[in-house]
Amino acid sequence: MRKNVIIISLIFAIPLMAYMALTASNQTTAQTTQAGKPEVIKFTSAMCLDCQTMNKIFKEIFPKYENKIVLTEIQVQDKNSFNEEQIKKYNVTLVPTIVLLNSKGQQVKRIEGAVTKEQMDSYLQGLE
Repeated sequence: MRKNVIIISLIFAIPLMAYMALTASNQTTAQTTQAGKPEVIKFTSAMCLDCQTMNKIFKEIFPKYENKIVLTEIQVQDKNSFNEEQIKKYNVTLVPTIVLLNSKGQQVKRIEGAVTKEQMDSYLQGLE
């Protein structure tokens, strides 16, 4: 009887410990906003088709802005305190959501859903 209790306990404990170890090592590291630079906060999910489209667009157009604009990507499915705080702060209810902040940290634009490459490029050009 005692062996059964130990075996059953291990069946539940080992996967729980493995899950905790994996999620602790997979936390998103937050980029600190560099003073005087505008910021783009991109809320995304690996299982979202529009997010994948926006990721491709960012890979194409963002390199020319990477010295001027700070990009922070938040995977909403990764549950950690920073992500939860940002999701609440910007009231994110769907993905992709892209929040554009000016150099003073004020929100100047909020984009929900996918936009074209030309539109995104235009938004980034106007960000100061």
